[in-house]
Amino acid sequence: MENIENDIIVGLDIGTTKIACIVGQKDEFGKIEILGYGKTESIGVKRGVVANIENTVKSIRKAVEIAEEESEVEIKAVHVGIAGQHIRSQQHRGNIIRDDPNKEISQAEIEKLKMDMYKLNMSPGEEIIDVIPQDYIIDNEEGIREPRGMLGSTLEANFHIIIGQTAAAKNIYTCVKKAGLEVEALILEPIASSMAVLSDEEKEAGVALVDIGGGTTDIAIFQDHIIRHTAVIPLGGEIITEDVKEGCSIIKRYAEELKLKFGSALAEKNSDNEVVAIPGLRGRPPKEITLKNLANIIEARLKDIIELIDFEIKNSGFKKKLIGGIVLTGGGSQLKHMDVFTQYNTGMDTRIGYPNEYLSGKNSDKMAAPMFATGIGLVIEGVRRSEIQNNLDEEAGSDKGKGKGKSFFGLGSKKEKRREYIEPGTSFLNKIKAFFEDDSAMGQ
Repeated sequence: MENIENDIIVGLDIGTTKIACIVGQKDEFGKIEILGYGKTESIGVKRGVVANIENTVKSIRKAVEIAEEESEVEIKAVHVGIAGQHIRSQQHRGNIIRDDPNKEISQAEIEKLKMDMYKLNMSPGEEIIDVIPQDYIIDNEEGIREPRGMLGSTLEANFHIIIGQTAAAKNIYTCVKKAGLEVEALILEPIASSMAVLSDEEKEAGVALVDIGGGTTDIAIFQDHIIRHTAVIPLGGEIITEDVKEGCSIIKRYAEELKLKFGSALAEKNSDNEVVAIPGLRGRPPKEITLKNLANIIEARLKDIIELIDFEIKNSGFKKKLIGGIVLTGGGSQLKHMDVFTQYNTGMDTRIGYPNEYLSGKNSDKMAAPMFATGIGLVIEGVRRSEIQNNLDEEAGSDKGKGKGKSFFGLGSKKEKRREYIEPGTSFLNKIKAFFEDDSAMGQ
């Protein structure tokens, strides 16, 4: 088994119902080639938040082992998705005055401006998880998307800041660490999903990405290529399964199978005489369930979820500006007639998002299911961040760390080299790593 190579990125999607580990790399055509993946049941996560460390670690290890065997790559570091109802966001503007306005703006200056955002004060128990640039301003010239290489006296930027509970993020880090892996970055899951299923045209026109997972529904709104709003709703596919379980008086395993195989978001599409038989418990006869009754149960809960989605889109202030409408992805989007139901209840054009646009032809069919959108998006975002790190290394006049999977989001093993990038403000991931390093040192 080979060690992880330069351009190989691993995404780890720790979901409520599944844990997926995806190994990929960028090919010569700029597409993502999936080298292997592992998927296993998630037994320690509730509504996007770790509820049992030991069970979550077991699930991570199993998914990673399957991915290593299929990809023939030894996995050491991963880009991890984070979600959960504790996540919130806010906007903030930062600026720096440049020492030499006649010198081209460097990647290091851009990162310094970004890292300054981590100095913002948060409420007790909260930390800044990630900072996402929206657009840049150079000498009062607004709307600049790529400032690197330009000239100017002042560099400003509008940032979308992701905030989460300290304990929830630390628990994710702890699970990954106990599974024998390093965390390269904590990435908000709807941002990752958007990387996999949205086109540049949609992000320009205005679009709401809605990722319906097992425990949560994640939302990311884009307009003019800028991330405008993110939100996490603490309801997902699992609560629909619970409703089916209670409404049909069957065990959870059969409720999930029934939902996936015969469920529909529109009860009117089923007739009263369509019936499916569910095996009875020991010594009991099979239970007959009409598909119309099943669809009624699903539709009632879906209406609650869609109402919350519509509220978040309205709350963003961009609903009337989203020409691209809604793009649904995630496992919950695979219910029959889900796009029609969403469009009817929100009044917005809706399509199902498949993560195949950015995949190479070698594996686009196998991995094109919406349930893999977050995992594939984590790989895409990991590639993007690795390229930024390469730019930093080139500017520093050194290629020692280039492409090694290390990024300015993690201290890695070369703290001295990274110090100039993290001094302005320390990212939350760096704080966690420092905490665990100190704790480990104390125990020796």
